[in-house]
Amino acid sequence: MRVILARPLTQAAFAEFGDVLEAAGTPDKIINQGLCGRHHDLAALDFSTGRAGISVFDAQARSLPYTLDMMERHPDGSQAFLPMHQHPYLVVVARDKNGAPDTPKAFIAQPGQGVNYHRNIWHGVLAPLHAPGLFAVVDRIGDGTNLEEHWFDQPWQITDQQ
Repeated sequence: MRVILARPLTQAAFAEFGDVLEAAGTPDKIINQGLCGRHHDLAALDFSTGRAGISVFDAQARSLPYTLDMMERHPDGSQAFLPMHQHPYLVVVARDKNGAPDTPKAFIAQPGQGVNYHRNIWHGVLAPLHAPGLFAVVDRIGDGTNLEEHWFDQPWQITDQQ
């Protein structure tokens, strides 16, 4: 089986696929009588039509090593995942190669990190590594099909071990 080593999630490593949503560095603004730091406008929400909506996903926990046999993308809108828990989760993305995912990259998102997949980026399904797998999801609500799936002929195995 083909193996991918999951790396820590950083904005630099993830930039071509989307945005890392976290309260890192100095806040852009101090609000609420000086008691709250605002890290402002961290995601590039992008929808062809429709509107932004907020949903709650409740995903079953997965474990490593993880078998990746399918990836998906959303051609009509970006998709942001904001964990409602304090546990790591798996993030898998890939460049497009002739209408299918190229070699995937895997990251481990830490507590306090969310992700926003840019429009039309191949990504794995929601894969929390612990229960509960609750996430607030901001994505496109509208008419039409906004989902493409690709099933691999030969799956990948994702691990955090060398």
